[in-house]
Amino acid sequence: MRTGQTFDVRDHGARGDGIALDSPAINAAILAAEKAGGGMVILPPGRYLSFSLRLKSRVTLVLEEGATLIAAEKGTLGQYDLPEERGPQLYQDFGHSHWHNSLIWAEGAQDIAIIGKGRILGLGLTRNGPGTPWSKQAGERPLSMAGMATADIGKLERSRAAMQGMGNKAIALAHCERVRLDGFTLFKGGHFALLASEVDGLDVTDLTIDTNRDGLDLDCVRNARIERCRVNTPNDDAIVLKTSLGLRQRANCEDIAIRDCTVSGYDLGTMLDGTRQRTQELAPDRDRVTGRIKIGTESNGDFRRIRIANCRFERSRGLALETVDGGTIEDVLAENILMEDVTTAPLFLRLGARLRGPEGTKPGGMRNVEIRGLEATGIDPRFAAILAGLPDHAIECVQLRDIDLSFRGGYSEPVPASPPELADAYPEPSMFGPTPAWGFWARHVTGLEVKKLRLSREAGDPRPPVLLDSAHARAEDAQYWPTEV
Repeated sequence: MRTGQTFDVRDHGARGDGIALDSPAINAAILAAEKAGGGMVILPPGRYLSFSLRLKSRVTLVLEEGATLIAAEKGTLGQYDLPEERGPQLYQDFGHSHWHNSLIWAEGAQDIAIIGKGRILGLGLTRNGPGTPWSKQAGERPLSMAGMATADIGKLERSRAAMQGMGNKAIALAHCERVRLDGFTLFKGGHFALLASEVDGLDVTDLTIDTNRDGLDLDCVRNARIERCRVNTPNDDAIVLKTSLGLRQRANCEDIAIRDCTVSGYDLGTMLDGTRQRTQELAPDRDRVTGRIKIGTESNGDFRRIRIANCRFERSRGLALETVDGGTIEDVLAENILMEDVTTAPLFLRLGARLRGPEGTKPGGMRNVEIRGLEATGIDPRFAAILAGLPDHAIECVQLRDIDLSFRGGYSEPVPASPPELADAYPEPSMFGPTPAWGFWARHVTGLEVKKLRLSREAGDPRPPVLLDSAHARAEDAQYWPTEV
């Protein structure tokens, strides 16, 4: 429901014809609303060509049905706000380290919103940007990229100089409080459709996102809910929680609820048009298409009290919980999860030691994780569900209840009985190669409880269905479970 004064962007000079640049007029309307103590900035039906919009406290941006906000191409009409200077950014890539070089951004704002049935079209945004300057390269990129030529990596990681004046995010928020995003559709969001960093109080509801890289990224966010969102991201993660050092301090992700959402890895644009095409096989990391819900990989801070419920994964990688940079993941509940056409492992819990952080960073922890009511079909036959800690840093206290995993086809290639630990590698289910068990593999886990585990596959496989390696477990009503645990 709209409250407060309203400010029509046309009254401030916006044309809405898709030809004239309307961001000066929209920014003028935002400033007028701020000066009035807050209000609703209205984009009526039309096509609004725009560079950076600077959202202010107590201002709601309303995209009415029939309104399209179009990210302009850098060039003769102008450019996006420059990436702000925040000092050395050593431990995360360019995209995680800047906010102002975005289509819509806010910093230090309170009580802001973007709502409505309109559309954001990121035609002028880039999905690329420099990687981290972190000197230790082990763990910087997935092992699936190991064979890529330098020139091919360069196409994905453009130089900092090339990024000047470019926009590489649709929506970016830093140090904000009480934020609402509701109802709109977003196509091609650049590096991030949403990057929310150190935001306290975030409501994201009923969004439809079909984008060329990350979908919804919550970095050091507290008190947030993501509900009834549809996010298609074949090239990267759909909904992901992170705790990077992007704002140059260690902070946590806490009290997050993700409910009634669907994530997928269909061909770009085909979730929006309803055709749901499946011609793209590989993501840019040369692993299969992505589109999942994940905690990590950036994990310098902790993750606590995370709830994921009633979500669907369609043609995507499975649920991933990863801490490799010193943070702790604890008190996580995932329930009523449905997956179909799983492109790597259906479940991946990884406690590693990439340790991308300041000198003295030590491995973190993972404990008190409960997953119940997970059903997955069409799983890539190479990869079992994986729980992988480290010899001196075990994953602790994991409860699995009512897990039903159905794998497509069979697999007959040779597989090492015990893959290397790869403590400092980038965490992905494929990092170990085809797993030594076809259904469930746990290594360096204590306090594992399994009840009602069902494993099935379409064809034969010489690997054991279940393998426990330095894993202490209790099982009840678990199909194929070893007789000794």
